Amino acid sequence: MILAAGRGERMRPLTDRTPKPLLPVAGKPLIVWHLERLARAGFRHIVINHAHLGDQIEALLADGSAWGLAIRYAEEPPGALETAGGIANALPLLGDEPFLVVNGDIWCDYDFSGAANALPANDLAHLVLIANPDHNPAGDFALAGGRVAADGAERLTFAGIGIYRPALFATIERGKPAKLAPLLRTAIAEGRVSGEVHTGRWVDVGTPQRLTELDAELRSL
Repeated sequence: MILAAGRGERMRPLTDRTPKPLLPVAGKPLIVWHLERLARAGFRHIVINHAHLGDQIEALLADGSAWGLAIRYAEEPPGALETAGGIANALPLLGDEPFLVVNGDIWCDYDFSGAANALPANDLAHLVLIANPDHNPAGDFALAGGRVAADGAERLTFAGIGIYRPALFATIERGKPAKLAPLLRTAIAEGRVSGEVHTGRWVDVGTPQRLTELDAELRSL
């Protein structure tokens, strides 16, 4: 699942007429970088949620066949449903098995091919973490021995990439807004969240400046 329902307030005015996942980076929409990488990793079925200007996303990506994918869409009401609410709303499209979720407003070179085997049998979530960027110096979670903790000697930043079991969202009413962090904290307290560190390139494309910098970086490669 690719999360693409956010309004992109920090990206305005760019997102007033274009949904953030469709903003171009080095000649192609940000979300297309994800689709290409997921297709290369062997994924075939993709769910994309949307709210703000979602018709543009569907019009451009269509059924996903251009990338060898089958895309289905989970439409959300104006204002969207937050991360957990959006995932819970899409569960009928995601099925009963664990699934990968990636934020639509990041760019990364994470290898998605290992996602299918990343989640231990008794865990509810597996999180990809990164070294803290300048805009999140305090980090989000700690990691020790492959287990995610709420606190620790060294805190890392959640990369917006996770593998989840549907049961993680069992308490969320479909169609209601809900944040992901409280669900993760509860699962962490129960000892049911694993994690890994991604040491490659990762960018939270959350501001026009970061978009411009990423565009220049990728064009120079």
